[in-house]
Amino acid sequence: MKLHKALLNSERHAYEQFHGPIKTTGEYFQLVVGHEWFEWLRPMSQFIVQMDDVLQSKEPVADERVMELLAEAEQLLQPAEYGTVLERGYYRAIQRDPDIAVMHADISLLFKKHK
Repeated sequence: MKLHKALLNSERHAYEQFHGPIKTTGEYFQLVVGHEWFEWLRPMSQFIVQMDDVLQSKEPVADERVMELLAEAEQLLQPAEYGTVLERGYYRAIQRDPDIAVMHADISLLFKKHK
């Protein structure tokens, strides 16, 4: 979730450099859910909602479910210069923001530990 927040902030900054300041939280929310600029982040946002549902559940989470979520997260977090919209957006974010690059490296190590 920390990476997701950093990606949203980074993308907001890039958007504002191109389009000018976002004036309100409501305007920002509408852009995130509806503007093509933020389209690449939507699968990640949907995954965060899914994870949040699992984490908020009062029932214990099966190890299999945890492994499924890890695999899904790993699939989502694959940057590529010439890949899907998500992969390209994530690649650009890593290139422009060193904090995101470090978070990506940390998460990649986490994925390797759980294989």
